Amino acid sequence: MKRLITLFAVLSLCVSLGAQEKPATVKLYGFVRNYFAFDTRESVAGTEDFFYYVPKDENVVGGVDLNAQPTFRFAALTSRLGVDILGYEFDGFKVTGKIETDFYSGVSGVTGTAQLRLRQAYASIGKDDWLVTAGQTWHPMAADMPDVFSLNTGAPFGPFSRTPQVKLDLSLSETFSLTASALWQMQYTSTGPSGASANYIKYGMIPELYLGANFKSKGFTAKLGVDMLSIKPRWNDGKQKVSDRITTVSPFLFAQYKKGMFSVKAKTILGQAGEHFNLNGGYGISAVNSDGSYEYTPTVNSSTWVSLMYGKKTQAILFGGFVKNFGTMKDLYTGTLSSTEYAPAANLYFSKNSFSNMNAMWRLTPTVIHNIGKFAIGLEYEVTGIQYGDYVTVSGQKCVGIDGLAKDNLHWITNNRVQALFKFTF
Repeated sequence: MKRLITLFAVLSLCVSLGAQEKPATVKLYGFVRNYFAFDTRESVAGTEDFFYYVPKDENVVGGVDLNAQPTFRFAALTSRLGVDILGYEFDGFKVTGKIETDFYSGVSGVTGTAQLRLRQAYASIGKDDWLVTAGQTWHPMAADMPDVFSLNTGAPFGPFSRTPQVKLDLSLSETFSLTASALWQMQYTSTGPSGASANYIKYGMIPELYLGANFKSKGFTAKLGVDMLSIKPRWNDGKQKVSDRITTVSPFLFAQYKKGMFSVKAKTILGQAGEHFNLNGGYGISAVNSDGSYEYTPTVNSSTWVSLMYGKKTQAILFGGFVKNFGTMKDLYTGTLSSTEYAPAANLYFSKNSFSNMNAMWRLTPTVIHNIGKFAIGLEYEVTGIQYGDYVTVSGQKCVGIDGLAKDNLHWITNNRVQALFKFTF
């Protein structure tokens, strides 16, 4: 027995002596950021109205549009604090980690006291040509952003989501790599009969899946990927279990070129639904089956942005974006309506940050940022136009076309935003 114990101790010592371990270093980072924003119109916006989405449609009472109301605000609630854990190695395995937070939670509309919320928290382990990341971090389709300093970073003209996931990056050469990820939902969720909720993926029991290819060479970067999501909008109807499910597939393309002080970026996505990463989309009921289950059809929208930047100490930036809603892939279920040309708008579940009667949208954003070491000041003009159609009342219900589009009395609504930035990075 003593010999066995001695042998085990010797083997353990040999293993420990053979293991190569390099300690980690901890790096604190963050910034203090103040935004000042003026809008010419009532709009849908989050984070004390700094995260801008869309201007609201007309609300005419007595000949006056009540939504043509200017607003102003300023605050530092998006200031950030993060920790990077770098440099740890064990037997050739490289391990890193990140915890990142900012002051966001606790604010309702423009009222409240901001509290810390989790932005990112993940650990990565890799060796040779592969890297596995587990935790909450940027969705692979949202990771590459335009250079505007606006809090929305180009949304809803491109995907925006940080979400729990397990991701694999595999390098095949110096220029070519693959990315695969299984993702879940937390803050950025699908919509449905109960509003925006992570329950639809919870009861669907299938993670969101992403697969992409990446190319990088001599200042040029390109990414091509596809995202698949399968959820259950209902799992029972209050009396019995139902087999509802909708599966969507959304491809995207990103390209970037940098040379000297100049860079150009562009991203485009053809989104089926896509509201779970902040696109202007959703899905609706297309049929009601005899067993009580529903069939669904997603909206299809094209979302594209382009960003140009020049400079280092003083940076000039120009952003442009366009969104087109093509309606639903199949006709919506009309129910008991007296018309076959329209469907109840209540059966079309749309992004909580937009409206189901939107047909198209554009944005133009010129920006100037001046850097004084780690201190930056910026001025940005963001003009956003959105095309709405009128809902139609049929059989006492608010309706859209059976193709998921409101096409009556198409009209454009525009908001002008002037925003200033004061930021100290450490």
